[in-house]
Amino acid sequence: MFKQNLPNTKNYIQEQLLFKAQIQALNDELNTIEQETQAFEAKLRAILIDMIIEEQELSDLYRQMQKAKKEKRLEQKKKGKNYKEPKGIKVISKQNETSTKSKEENKELKRLYREAMLHVHPDKFSMEENKIDIATEVTSKLIEIYKTGNLRELQLFHAHIFSGNALLQTEDTHRAHSESSIEDSYLRQEKEALEQQLIRAKNRQTYRVLKDYENPMLFAEELKAYYADRIFKLRKRTRKAQA
Repeated sequence: MFKQNLPNTKNYIQEQLLFKAQIQALNDELNTIEQETQAFEAKLRAILIDMIIEEQELSDLYRQMQKAKKEKRLEQKKKGKNYKEPKGIKVISKQNETSTKSKEENKELKRLYREAMLHVHPDKFSMEENKIDIATEVTSKLIEIYKTGNLRELQLFHAHIFSGNALLQTEDTHRAHSESSIEDSYLRQEKEALEQQLIRAKNRQTYRVLKDYENPMLFAEELKAYYADRIFKLRKRTRKAQA
């Protein structure tokens, strides 16, 4: 019976290794793109820093002035005979509902995290040297997921750990078949998430400029024109609002 299942187990492990290799390749490509984009954006900021700061300060000033005007109009309305104070019961109820949901999610996150940690902590395998390194790697991944606060991802990884596949190392572990769908689900989700991140990274305007422009630094001149126009309009709006 074991000999009949062994080829399938071998194929299963090879499939998981392929998944992990694809995930690593996506990670490497994403890191390269992000590093190139960040370096280019840093150069642009160094050129435009004064204009960026002025635009932010004017934008903030304009928002404050608009807020003050809104509050002033509200005060004038309150003086009117027909004014009625809004009760705001629905807003409070929604806030309480969100708060309760958040507490429940945090509680579930902690529960899953503690269960999984107790199950794979490296100290548990102190007498099995061949598993210590794997347990350490799985534990690091568990901590990383827990810190992000992503409940769905933690649920999948928790299931992945308790299936026994997280500590899978050799071909003779034919029992992996029973829970292979959980492993597939987790790795597939991780791969799909990376593919989406990669699409967003490649579609980022500064990265497209970096790859499409013959001289990418010419983009700095386009941004100077954009910020100059923004600053001009904001100065005009703030002067008009102060009048």
